[in-house]
Amino acid sequence: MSAVMRSDVRGSVSEEEWETRVALAAAYRLVALHGWDDLVFTHISAAVPSEEGHFLINPYGLFFEEITASSLVKVNLAGEKVMESDFPITPAGFVIHSAIHAARHDVKCVLHTHTRSGIAVSAQEDGLLPISQQSLFLMANVGYHNYEGVALNDDEKPRLVADLGDKAALILRNHGLLTAASTIPEAFLIMYALEASCQIQINAQSGGGALIRIPEQILAGAAEQRRVVTKGLGADLVWPGLLRKLDRNNPGYAD
Repeated sequence: MSAVMRSDVRGSVSEEEWETRVALAAAYRLVALHGWDDLVFTHISAAVPSEEGHFLINPYGLFFEEITASSLVKVNLAGEKVMESDFPITPAGFVIHSAIHAARHDVKCVLHTHTRSGIAVSAQEDGLLPISQQSLFLMANVGYHNYEGVALNDDEKPRLVADLGDKAALILRNHGLLTAASTIPEAFLIMYALEASCQIQINAQSGGGALIRIPEQILAGAAEQRRVVTKGLGADLVWPGLLRKLDRNNPGYAD
């Protein structure tokens, strides 16, 4: 399979869509750079600006470290390509992502991973524990979705959407992690905190001792603490630095 050349795509999409493509390709490569990828078996999607019902998803068969802005596949909510591409999309990715994009119009990016620590926490009855500063910012904003097998059936969509609700993160039992946000950088930053929380939890549990939980009164003030820590900028505080890091380690995502 050959990727579509950049000139063919950039010249046929809006400037807004191209910017979204570049950011989404960067997110894929950052996921790979942080070691959160699982060969070709997870996905990040982004809504196409000013094109209701259209979104971008990974070309199935490319590793995340190879994805470029021009190779992303544009599809509609029926799973049909709306722009020519040599690549297929993953059926399971489409079911999960299309369900959330269709139900949550505030969500412009959905990021899903299969990391070892994320799956390990997803398999624990108590789920994510409030035992780290990283988890502090997530506890009130995480839902849980029970495992129903590989996500191939449309009848799972209503349950998945209901379990996410209005939250920004979803722990897919026995499966992995998911974040949903209004921007690509925000979905990435939430996943960064969620993945770190899961890694810390597994490491702490491996010690075998009793764990100290963050008190409820501190958890209650998490949103304001996050605002102060990020100077009210949210993910925009760290995204430019992440792109600089990516430019040093794996450039070419904007092709």
